Amino acid sequence: MNDQRIAIITDSGTDTPADFVAAHDVRVIPLRINYSDGSSYENGVDITTEDVVRRFDEEIPSTSLPSPMKIQQTFEQAKRDGYTGAVVVTISSGLSATYETMSMVARQMEDFPVVMVDTKSIGIAAGFVVMEAVRQVEAGTPLERLGSVLTAASERVRVFFSVQKLDFLRKGGRISEAVYRVGSVLNIKPVLTCDEREGKYVIEKKPRGWQKALNTQIELIAEQAARWNQVRVAVCTFDPSLREELAARVRERVTNTVEFITCGISADLLVHTGPTLVGMGVMGV
Repeated sequence: MNDQRIAIITDSGTDTPADFVAAHDVRVIPLRINYSDGSSYENGVDITTEDVVRRFDEEIPSTSLPSPMKIQQTFEQAKRDGYTGAVVVTISSGLSATYETMSMVARQMEDFPVVMVDTKSIGIAAGFVVMEAVRQVEAGTPLERLGSVLTAASERVRVFFSVQKLDFLRKGGRISEAVYRVGSVLNIKPVLTCDEREGKYVIEKKPRGWQKALNTQIELIAEQAARWNQVRVAVCTFDPSLREELAARVRERVTNTVEFITCGISADLLVHTGPTLVGMGVMGV
């Protein structure tokens, strides 16, 4: 427990690194993975990313929010553990109702103030804000200031990602049928990002071919990194060998890093993008 007794709570869609979560007692509320046979699992608790990918040939599952009861139980457990308040950092409200649901439950808590932060981002880019929340709390930033401080941190974060196949994005409604058809015919592999105002998916660039898409992501990360004296950078994909290859290339292009993270991707994100997803995030320090 940190000296201020402020709990840090997030959802599994932020992909905050597991070792960091464990070291700083970050409470992660898992999204759910649901199959047509009625089975439902808590992401990262009773189903792994590898489990979900293995079953993709049989079925692409759906995801759902944690229940209000699960969220309430998490808040109440933090209170029982000696925390006197919490800061909750979620994936973009433009992509998920997680932020709205957690806010609703937070308003019902008595004698346990909760500060809500909408990152307007997803994956490890949102995880950067979770990690900043820990740093701010441990540095003594009071609860009443965390909202504004972490919102400002969210505005220094950008995420870019692309996929080899657009089928998953189309199925989940993340891209239109028109974009899917044109992209498939012309071999366009769009590089997507989260809109800075609403946090919804938008197309940043439209390169042709997979290698060009990866090159474009690296250039976009380098452009963003050049805006800041120092940055935190992450490269994330399900494929470990590709992850290390891309990380080496990004390190060559971005030399002002104070932290460099490589990681896999949680199942609740891959469900909507597919196993070929490559994501890169950058945060100005």
